[in-house]
Amino acid sequence: MALRIDTFSNATGGNALFKALGHPLGAERLQALIQRLAKAGRVALYDPLGFLPTVAALHDLSPLDVAGVYVQDLCDLGRSRAGHATQPVTDLRAAPTRAVLVVAFDAQRLVDHIRHLLPEGAEVATLDDARLPDPLLTVKQRYLDPLNFATNFAFFRDQDGLHTRLVTANYWAGYGARSVSLWLALFDEAGRRIATWEEAIPDGVAGIAIDSRDVRRRFALPEFTGQLLLHVVGGRGHDVVKYALDTYSDGELRNGAASLSCTHDANAWPSDRYAGLPAPRPGERVVLWVQNSHCCPIPPGGVGLNLMGRDEIAWLDRPIAPFASHALDVAALLPAARWPQQIEIRAGKHFVRPRYEVIETGGAHRGRRRIAHPNVEREDLKPDPGIAELGNLMGKGYLLPAPVLPVERWRSAALPTPMATGQAELPIAAIVYDRDGRELARHRFGRLRRSDSVAIDAEEMLRRAGASLGPSSRPDGASWGHMELVYDLAQGGEADGWLHALFRYEDKRHGHAAETSFGAHIFNTVLTWRNEPQSYAGRAPGLSTRLFLRLGSPPLDTLCHLIYPASTPWHARSATDLVLCGGDGQEVAKRRVAIACGGSLLWRASEQFTSAELGQAGPRGYAIIRDTTCRLFGYHGLIANDGRFSLDHMFGF
Repeated sequence: MALRIDTFSNATGGNALFKALGHPLGAERLQALIQRLAKAGRVALYDPLGFLPTVAALHDLSPLDVAGVYVQDLCDLGRSRAGHATQPVTDLRAAPTRAVLVVAFDAQRLVDHIRHLLPEGAEVATLDDARLPDPLLTVKQRYLDPLNFATNFAFFRDQDGLHTRLVTANYWAGYGARSVSLWLALFDEAGRRIATWEEAIPDGVAGIAIDSRDVRRRFALPEFTGQLLLHVVGGRGHDVVKYALDTYSDGELRNGAASLSCTHDANAWPSDRYAGLPAPRPGERVVLWVQNSHCCPIPPGGVGLNLMGRDEIAWLDRPIAPFASHALDVAALLPAARWPQQIEIRAGKHFVRPRYEVIETGGAHRGRRRIAHPNVEREDLKPDPGIAELGNLMGKGYLLPAPVLPVERWRSAALPTPMATGQAELPIAAIVYDRDGRELARHRFGRLRRSDSVAIDAEEMLRRAGASLGPSSRPDGASWGHMELVYDLAQGGEADGWLHALFRYEDKRHGHAAETSFGAHIFNTVLTWRNEPQSYAGRAPGLSTRLFLRLGSPPLDTLCHLIYPASTPWHARSATDLVLCGGDGQEVAKRRVAIACGGSLLWRASEQFTSAELGQAGPRGYAIIRDTTCRLFGYHGLIANDGRFSLDHMFGF
């Protein structure tokens, strides 16, 4: 059962209404308002803005004795809302009611319009009675302004020797914001709010770090696994809360395994479907963390899984409480699913982009785990025949870049993942480049059907092509480069520009693994197509770089793989600054590097900055990857001496 709420549209952006109605504090106030009106007697509902279906989806209105539902727009007459056929608001005067609820925020003007229609003696209430406290509002004069609900969820755990650390920066200061703060609420696995607090953020682009160990000590909490709600107050320019999330162990756990993973923000708008969830290999469990993002329960049958391209859906036959978390073992619903098969998640808009955890169940590393995320599967896309004609002017057009880590130590694999319901086929190819942008190997997948799941190994591609990534000037002698997935329409087929893949990396020495997923874009051409090359600010094309790199604390080093993808030839080399910043946002050190067009650069923080500089940056320090000459794409991670490592794509602002 999908929630009947509007969350996000690529045409209009995010919807603040469901966030306002479902915010923990707002939800408590609205539920109190419902109970108060229930005691007043019969209640008429006036819904001039069409908010009532969303209210009814998120809140139980059954305590109300509804006398009728009234609307303003004649086009809405006779429609069913909250189980009642709508009537014109001009009939409100004769309603047998003791109270009228105006289903709107900032409702005073709307109330004034109908004051002459109110039944004699009727109490009037509005959704303004359920507003958040003023100190939590950024734009007080317009309640549903997106900046008032700059919120997001994060998977958050401190249990069984496993911890989480959320890192970001006050990038709102870059848009002129001052006195930014965070309101935070921590929910345990059962959905209980076990901690609520506020944190002031220094002015300037200061670093932000929230560690589960610190939170647990601060509030004297027992072990927990759940989710953290972040609400940014005072932000400007950006209502999206971006972050990097590290999940790690103290070291070796009780069973001898050690863990280290990273992933990024949860995408603040719940979706109907997610895709790119991998099936387990033999000796693995894949656990999908279903974390309810709303103040209403997920009913039995509200969440389901199916193999990509198959119609048979297995439904989770249990409820999940408001804001609660449930560890769903994929094998419980799809026991026969095996890698490289991939799974589609029927989420029904009940939760934001979830995390999944891969846990080893046998062998020397039993219990070792890694964590990653699937992606939003779009339902609004259709194949675009114009993409086939891009080659004349856009060269490679849409491309999806990802690292090929040093082949002496790591395996680098790619699994194309359908990420739109209209994708019946994926006509694509994979290309491996060395660090200088020279093509070394190409694999044509052909016209993959939606139900196909075909993974390709970069080292195997090089072996078949008789190629090598070549000698390295690095002290460890490692050879590395990157791969790109591109459309291959020579034999026909359809494309929509929404090309995605899962990239998996395995350490040959220690067996540890990491994985990440992302989608294609057009890069580094002054010509534009639709909204590509994408720009963080202003209209396309986006031809500059500002990427955020969080730093690991010793003994963890920071890994970064920067790729200079180009759909058409661009500047021969980049002019890229690696800017080390302290926790206060002030520059500590800067290094200039040059990356070949179509090539890449793999580096570690300890190689580019001295230990004294890194120490000066401090525990909340970070780096900014800045380039005004081209758009780079980046991957970041942490690496430990015991073989643990993590990898995920970077974010910018």
